[in-house]
Amino acid sequence: MNWPVQSLSLPDPMRQQPTVEELESYESVRLFVERARYRNPAFALSPQNAQAVVEICIRLDGIPLAIELAAARVGLSVEQIAARLDNSLRLLAAGSRTATPRHQTLRGTMDWSYELLSEREQLLFARLSVFAGGWALEAVELVGVGDGIEEGDVLDLLLRLVDKSLVVAEATGEGGVRYRLLEPVRQYALQKQEASGEAEEVRHRHAEFFLALAEDAEPRLRGAEDVEWLERLEREHDNLRVALSWALERGNAELDLRLAGALWTFWQAHGHEGERRKWLEEALAEDDRASVAARAKALEGVCWMAIDWRDLDRAEAVAQAGLKLDDEVEIGNKLAASFRTMLGYTVALRGDNERAKELLEESLTFSRKADDRVGIADALLFLGRRGMGLATARGRKSSGKRASSCAGRWATCTDSPISRLAWATYQSSKVTTSEERH
Repeated sequence: MNWPVQSLSLPDPMRQQPTVEELESYESVRLFVERARYRNPAFALSPQNAQAVVEICIRLDGIPLAIELAAARVGLSVEQIAARLDNSLRLLAAGSRTATPRHQTLRGTMDWSYELLSEREQLLFARLSVFAGGWALEAVELVGVGDGIEEGDVLDLLLRLVDKSLVVAEATGEGGVRYRLLEPVRQYALQKQEASGEAEEVRHRHAEFFLALAEDAEPRLRGAEDVEWLERLEREHDNLRVALSWALERGNAELDLRLAGALWTFWQAHGHEGERRKWLEEALAEDDRASVAARAKALEGVCWMAIDWRDLDRAEAVAQAGLKLDDEVEIGNKLAASFRTMLGYTVALRGDNERAKELLEESLTFSRKADDRVGIADALLFLGRRGMGLATARGRKSSGKRASSCAGRWATCTDSPISRLAWATYQSSKVTTSEERH
C-alpha cells in the first residue's frame, strides 16, 4: 500500500512578524533549523533571518525532503536561498556529490518517481503543470485528454497519481474534491511538458476551458447565485490569470477580449481593481484582430470602470464608442442597452437630466427586448435617481414619486443578494435625504 506523504505544518503567510518562539512551533521550521545546524553548527533562527526561513518553508510547500535539501545549502545565507527558490529544482539539484542516500537530490527523487509511471500517467502528469492554484475534475477532463487518454480515463489516471503522492487531493467545503501539484512537483512536471512538444496545445485547451467557465459565470454574477459563482471564480483566479497571460502573449485577441469582458464584473465585485484595469486595457490594445462583439463587451467593462472612478470624460467617450459600434454592426440588445445606461448616467452627472432620461428610457426598451432583468434593473434604478434630481430641481412631487416607483421596481427585477444590499442602501439614502430637508 502507498501511504501519502503529508507536508509539514507551515507558518501562516499572512502573519506579520511572528516571533522566533512562535515559528519554532511549526514542523517545517524546526526541520529546516535542525538540518541547517547539522550543516553549520553556528546557524540559529533569529529575528533577522526568520522571514527568509518562513519564505523557504512555504515556497517548498512543507515537503520534508525539499526542506532538508534547502537547509543543506546554508553555505548561502537563508536570504539568498529564499531569493533563488523561483527555480527551486535547479538550486536543490545542485547538491553536494558527497550527499548521503538520505540527501539525494529532489530531482533524482522525482526522476525515479516519474520513470515508474506508465506512459499515460506520464502524459497526464506533465499536462497538469498548466494549472495554477489547483483544479477541479471537470477541468482536467478537458485539458488532459489526447494521445490515448480519453475523457473517461482521466479520473482513474488522476487517482493513480494521487496514490503515488504526485498529486494532492483536498476535500472542499461543498463536498467535492480539488487537486493540486506541490510547487516543486509542478515545476518538474512543467519541464516534462515543455519537452513534450505539445505544451502550446495543452495551454490552448486550458485557456478555452477557463474562457467557457468565465462566460458561463458572467450572467450569474448579478442573480440569485452571485455569491456562489463569485467564490468559484475567486478559487480559479490563478488559472484565469494564466489563461489571460497566454492569450495576450500569443496575440489571441479574440480569446483575450472575451475572457476579460466576461470577468470584469467579478473583478469589480471582489475589489480586484488593478487587475480589472490591467487586463481590459491590455486586451483592448490588440482588439483590431478580434470580433466586434468581443470588443464591445470589453468596452462595457472599461466604461463601468471609468464611472466607478468618476472619470466622466473617459466614460462618455467609451460609451459613445460602444454606441458607434452598435450603429456599424449589431452588437445585441443587452450591450446596446448597457452603453445607453452608462452614457445616460454620465450625462446626468453633468446635469443634463433631460438627455439622461431619454437615454435611460431607450436602454429600458432594449433591455426588455433582450429580456435582461439586470439591464432592466439598472435602467430603472438610474431613472429613479434622475427622477429625484428632477423633483429637487423643479419642485415637482410627481418626479419624486416616479423615482421611488422606479427604484422599487428595480428591487424586484433581480434576486441578487448584492442587489438587495444596494436596495437597502438606496432606502437608507432616502431616509437621510428626508432628514436633511427637515
